[in-house]
Amino acid sequence: MLSLFRLPRSLTINQVPKVFHEDSIISGYRHPCSSATDCILSLFQLTNETLNIWTHFLPTWYFLYKLVTVVLMNTAWHDSFSWPLLVFLASCCTYPLASSCAHTFSTMSARARHICFFFDYGALSLYSLGSAITYSAYVFPDKWVNSIFHQSYVTVAVVNTLVCTTMACYSRLGVPFLQYNHETLKRFPEVKTPKLAKALRILAFAYPYLFDNIPLFYRVFLCTGEGCTDNGANILHYYHIALAFLTAFLFATHLPERLAPGSFDYIGHSHQLFHVCSIMGTHFQMEAIEQDMASRRHWLLTHSLPISFANTLGVALLSLVLNLTVITLFSLPLLFPSFSLKRKTK
Repeated sequence: MLSLFRLPRSLTINQVPKVFHEDSIISGYRHPCSSATDCILSLFQLTNETLNIWTHFLPTWYFLYKLVTVVLMNTAWHDSFSWPLLVFLASCCTYPLASSCAHTFSTMSARARHICFFFDYGALSLYSLGSAITYSAYVFPDKWVNSIFHQSYVTVAVVNTLVCTTMACYSRLGVPFLQYNHETLKRFPEVKTPKLAKALRILAFAYPYLFDNIPLFYRVFLCTGEGCTDNGANILHYYHIALAFLTAFLFATHLPERLAPGSFDYIGHSHQLFHVCSIMGTHFQMEAIEQDMASRRHWLLTHSLPISFANTLGVALLSLVLNLTVITLFSLPLLFPSFSLKRKTK
């Protein structure tokens, strides 16, 4: 019986296929053909993924608590003004949970690794949409409320989620069926051109973030005079923006492990720091949104675009379906070899 709970042995970078390699991480790898049980047991073993998992799994429950509080305590279903906040909090629960699951089960196989991170990318895309929906409802500066940009803002954000998910998935494998299928996994573009794959992934997530924050950047950095919405939430927005750029810096540079390969394999490497900074940034973002929502409620209900199911929960559900469709298209040739063969023979 004791053998059933024996922790899996960790490996070095030379003992795992290249698709599992992490930049400047030398040791602490899990077996590339781990079972689901091995993956779960590895949560309680120090590997180079352990803190990646826990730094996103634990905050999921914090955001879930906030979501449940809004639903139960604020009678959100009867107050449409709270619906954008519900969408945002749901996305805040989804992206760290998807990330922790991706890191947990990504060593079951090469195919599983890619599919896991496809869902991770989709969850991040939905988080960007959740941010856009709340910004449209609560954060836009007074000067821009009801402008043409404001009226088209959420629609463009939905398109951006599709661009983000598609580009991020493409960065791993290329075009499904044309550049890869179940039999040609060795053609991974990520392995052949890792810098290009990394650049595409950074662009995939930087673009929707920068678009979502156009009204906020204008409000806190450029706007002068009346209609600039200068209130107590601005300092929280500054914290969020600073942490967002620190998060991007860590993701792009692989510091500090690049300065001393092997020294930060288990604790302190950039992906762990990236996770911590992203969660802290999301926390400050949530606090700022809630403060804007409370302090501007009366003015926004009078002057801003009406909040409805269509431009909050409805558009979030539509984006969820569209992004799951993209993920399915990229995953099908990895899951079903017979499907790939049929496509090849046509």
